Amino acid sequence: MYLKHFALAELPFSLTPDTGFFFAGASYQQALNMLRVAALGGEGFIKVVGEVGNGKTLLCRQFLDELEQANAAAPKFVSAYLPNPYLDPRSLLLALAGELGLELASDAPQHLLVNRLNEALLSFAARDMQVVVCLDEAQALPLETLEVLRLLTNLETGKRKLLQVVLFGQPELDAHLNQHSVRQLRQRITFQCELGGLQASELANYLDFRLRAAGSNAERVFERSAVSALYRVTRGTPRLVNIVAHKALMLAYGTGQKTVSAKQVRLAANDTPQTLSDWFGWMQPAAWWG
Repeated sequence: MYLKHFALAELPFSLTPDTGFFFAGASYQQALNMLRVAALGGEGFIKVVGEVGNGKTLLCRQFLDELEQANAAAPKFVSAYLPNPYLDPRSLLLALAGELGLELASDAPQHLLVNRLNEALLSFAARDMQVVVCLDEAQALPLETLEVLRLLTNLETGKRKLLQVVLFGQPELDAHLNQHSVRQLRQRITFQCELGGLQASELANYLDFRLRAAGSNAERVFERSAVSALYRVTRGTPRLVNIVAHKALMLAYGTGQKTVSAKQVRLAANDTPQTLSDWFGWMQPAAWWG
């Protein structure tokens, strides 16, 4: 591969949501700040919506890492992560119980699961610990499962909820929550934001940041024209940026170059579904003058 050629310790544009590669662009920093404030405030439901590939899972992992770091001095948060919430109510309760360290029989009735979870939440509250549950791909949650989550968040002290739920989902989540049957839950969403992609002005810094995180000491790997072309074909969607950037590095390695050109970005994009055509880059001067 190209690691040795570019003096890298690891792949800089892997699709794995590694928080060591979390880039705090404007949209991501805003969302992360909101999550921090909501967690400290003990709010019930928080919602983060973003298009496919915009980095919701990585943001979620970064938030969970920060909760863990906050426990370094003294335990403050108990976190749970459910990456696949396409579960019926009972299965979700079992998954949540497992995340919170409760040992329950897989055939335990639903009312017992709810009682044990309520007992656990009260026990954590007695130790002044806040329970935060993050659900990824929340647009897949069945409506009846959403209602069970809402009922769990009914438990509260005079100052805060005993359970916080953070929903990370695609725009379909909004349509899901607009249904009449979950109007009570919708009213409990106290914080929400829409996660956008990278701005054009952020892309060069994003590429440099990930390359440095992977071990690069090069002053510049992607030429300015390559960065511009990369934004045109991906519109700043992080997943597409990573896929095209990885392929462009392979093309540069194949020709022995130490920098990535706009042409290599365009060739990489042509091999990547969902990217846009870079008509600007392919135009010849004669096309302007006839």
